[in-house]
Order: sequence, then C-alpha cells, then structure tokens
Amino acid sequence: MEYKIEGTPLPVVICTLSSGETMISEGGGMAWMSPNMKMSTKGGGAGKMLGRLFSGENMFQNLYTAEGGQGMIAFASSLPGSILPVQISPNNSIIVQKSAFLASESGVELSVHFQKKFSAGFFGGEGFIMQKLSGNGTAFLEIDGYAKEYQLAAGESMIIDTGYLAAMDASCTMDIQQVPGVKNMLFGGEGIFNTKVTGPGKIVIQSMPASALAGQLFRFLPTK
Repeated sequence: MEYKIEGTPLPVVICTLSSGETMISEGGGMAWMSPNMKMSTKGGGAGKMLGRLFSGENMFQNLYTAEGGQGMIAFASSLPGSILPVQISPNNSIIVQKSAFLASESGVELSVHFQKKFSAGFFGGEGFIMQKLSGNGTAFLEIDGYAKEYQLAAGESMIIDTGYLAAMDASCTMDIQQVPGVKNMLFGGEGIFNTKVTGPGKIVIQSMPASALAGQLFRFLPTK
C-alpha cells in the first residue's frame, strides 16, 4: 500500500493498493474509490463489536479490497484538522482518543482500552474508554486541528489541557492533576483538572479538539 495525504484544512488520504490488498475503515470513512475496489462488512464477534461501540466507533467495519489489479481508495477527515499516519507493530501499539481511527491496513487491530485509573478517565477529558491500535501495518488517525508530537523519556511528563491529548504510545501512562489554587480553578478558565501523561513513549497533542471547536461556534449561534 502506498499513500499520499492532500488538502487543508480538510485533508484526505489517498491510498493505492496492489491487487489483493485490503484497507479497513469505519462506516462513512470512504470518500471515493476506483471501480475495482470490493467492499465487505464485518463485525468480528460480539466482544469486539461491543468494544468498538463503547470506544465511540461503529460496531461494524468496512473492508475494501483491490481486485483484478491496482486499486485506489480515499478516506476524508470529517472536521478541520490533520490526518496522521502511524506505523503499528507488535512492539508499538498506541492508545488514541475516541473516533480518532480513520482507516488502516488489514493487519491493524482496533480494540477497546480502559484507563487503569478511573479518575484519569473520568476527569482527564479523554474518557474512561479509549481505543487501542495493535497488530501490524499503517493506520491513519484523524486529528482535530494541528498535530504536535513529543517523545517523552522514561519518567518525563507533559501536562495537557482537557481534551487536547489525541494519542500516546501504549508504554505511556495517563493520570490527572488538579489545577492548584481555588482562584485558578474558579477564574483561570482552564477547568479543575489537567491531563498528565508520563513516558517513555511518543504523545500526540491536537491544537483544536472537536469539543473546543463546538464551544467556539456556539458563541456565534443565535440565542432565539
């Protein structure tokens, strides 16, 4: 599989597949494709289907396979932002926010991931249930806004405002940190809790979470 990512602020990833190669996506992810791309739908068992439902994705996934020669398929983002390619391997699984998964090669497995600390999921802004990408192959993530990557050393941490964490290596850990001082919590405009991510591993921060974008747009909606 070869790919190229085009367009801003609503990017699209265009994938070229050899005959027999397959891509996986959630329902509605495909934007256009060549006529020789065959689509099929799978659930993958009740456990996996419920896991995808809890993690914010559809219960069923669509498979697109090139037949009789080279095929082409494009997957488009649903909000202004970035499409980030990530390489998944048995030694490199990643944890992502709900609805971040756009598409992947068929060797990538999408499953539910529960935060080990309930407080981190409940107050951290990313949710108690996230998604885990494992297996082998290239996956494409839909990032809200600009994607900034950091490589954290063992024991190194980053404090992130609620909702801005898009993805992290499975080797990273996530917790919450209370904003110090009553004044800061009540009048600082940053909320009561921040997300704390500790390495080792890579993290991806997004510049405009969908929730923040919705809040900005809401200010301009008519009140009556």
